[in-house]
Amino acid sequence: MADAFMVWQPDSIVVGDRKTARWDYEQGLMDRALERVWQRTGDPRYFTYLKKNIDQFVGKDGSIRTYKLEDYNLDNIAVGHTVLLLAQTSVPEQEKYRLAAATLRKQLDTHPRTKAGGFWHKQRYPNQMWLDGLYMAEPFYAEYSALTADSKGLDDVAKQFALIEKNLVDPKTGLLYHGYDESREQKWANKTTGQSPNFWDRGIGWYAMALVDVLDYLPAGNAHRAELIKDIQRLAPVLAKYQDPKTGTWSLVMGQEGRKGNYAEASGSSMFVYALAKGARLGYLDKKYAAIAKKGYDGLVKSFVATDNGALAFNGTVSVGGLGGSPYRDGSYEYYLSEPLRKNDLKGVGPFILASVEMEIAAENAVGQGKTVGLDYYFNHELRKNAFTGQPEQWHYTWEERTHGGFWLWGNQLRELGAKTVAVPGAPTAASLKGLNVYVIVDPDTKKENPAPNYIQPADSKAITDWVKAGGSLVLLANDTANCEIRHFNELAKNFGVQFTDKSINMVQGSQFEQGRVDLGGGKAVFAQAKTAYVKELSVLRVQAPARPLVSNAAGQVIMATATLDKGKVFVLGDPWLYNEYTDGRKIPAVYENFQAGKDLGRWLLEK
Repeated sequence: MADAFMVWQPDSIVVGDRKTARWDYEQGLMDRALERVWQRTGDPRYFTYLKKNIDQFVGKDGSIRTYKLEDYNLDNIAVGHTVLLLAQTSVPEQEKYRLAAATLRKQLDTHPRTKAGGFWHKQRYPNQMWLDGLYMAEPFYAEYSALTADSKGLDDVAKQFALIEKNLVDPKTGLLYHGYDESREQKWANKTTGQSPNFWDRGIGWYAMALVDVLDYLPAGNAHRAELIKDIQRLAPVLAKYQDPKTGTWSLVMGQEGRKGNYAEASGSSMFVYALAKGARLGYLDKKYAAIAKKGYDGLVKSFVATDNGALAFNGTVSVGGLGGSPYRDGSYEYYLSEPLRKNDLKGVGPFILASVEMEIAAENAVGQGKTVGLDYYFNHELRKNAFTGQPEQWHYTWEERTHGGFWLWGNQLRELGAKTVAVPGAPTAASLKGLNVYVIVDPDTKKENPAPNYIQPADSKAITDWVKAGGSLVLLANDTANCEIRHFNELAKNFGVQFTDKSINMVQGSQFEQGRVDLGGGKAVFAQAKTAYVKELSVLRVQAPARPLVSNAAGQVIMATATLDKGKVFVLGDPWLYNEYTDGRKIPAVYENFQAGKDLGRWLLEK
């Protein structure tokens, strides 16, 4: 579906019947969908497309073409997630994206609010909160707040959801009304409650997606996390109740499923599938909701997916739904039915892609269920200044790092295989390793990287070796000798029959990628699908029992090794090779399957 979309709109995202592109929430929605496809495939076409799209609007000074802060329109914030993605990724002129994101965040400082503190949906809709606005603003607001260590921002995000729960939830059905007018002045507003008259599926869908996406940026210790999880747990059984038992889809106007003219609508149904599937995957919801999502997805494919000139098409999306304005939209049942349906409407296509990604993950994530992968942050502990806060932060081979030197993408693969990823900030001990199924140590520091490095000590080696014997899966990734603390690392590695030698090979000159080619054909025990990898400037291994060579080059030099020790297993390579630069598809030719190799290795490590 993503490929079909890029054929429909090869140059820029033009929404609806417009003749030209402009900064728009549908653009942000499609960019989000393409980002997820990129993360699932490692195919750079999707990233290239979304970056090209954003670059048509963001200037070198961070200005945004067609965007006007003074419009105070929450819809304009929705593109902000993609801007933040680029601000955290290794791209030219990275700073302009951070400046553009700051501009969008600045809008929220002065955006008009209800007396209770809720954002107006738009300046031209005074005193009104709409469900749509929660998706438009809050995921960006939460992510920006997390990146800037702004706890008050996260408090404000939580307040927006609390106000929706207070003012828009119907106590009888559990469904949410589309809008709320604090002043009770709008013709559509109930004079007692301020609520609009009906339950619109896409409005509730925007809200459901906002809940599961905002939770990505609230850390486990945040006081509001439990509140938002409670909100999605309240909503999930309501969505299950109103799902059509035959088709698996949901109706345009919910709560009136049998009424004449009502119909199954594609965008809201896609949003519900996405929210339920993601909520079940991440443990916010009971696993039974994964089955409800699967039933809904099967309904999407059967009811709305078609083919058109050899490509996929998506039918059944209502073009728009609003309140007030001119001509006046009264929120009646008849109003919602009066809006036309559109083929390939982006408000349906984007959520369908997001739902599809969740279905792919659900089909493969059993291997890591209940398992935890820990990444060492103690022996590797390099610091830099955070671009958003100016404060010191750890970087280089961390789960959080999205620039070239981070492991964010490999961590994402492990999480999508069902595992939890955590940092291990202290020295390894029986206690600190106890909860881990996999432990990864990458490129221990020399004094060049850290003036006070933590060298691997005998007690560390014993704790790690005992943990492996008890059933742990260990990964040791060194570097070429000039860039890694080899001596102490070898004291650990020798317990598994491996030594990193001072012989460095695959010394790649510029973009002569062939010099870094590694044939994985002999390593099928680990690499079930990947056939060729790119590994540059690696330390050759010397191997003896219990270790055995896994991958060697034509000269017989050992590049990768594995070892089995009692109940546990070990994977060893003299290079960090799975960092973002060599897995995201943007630098090395597609023949080098580092992305797939990372997934294969993850499966091997997580299998019993």
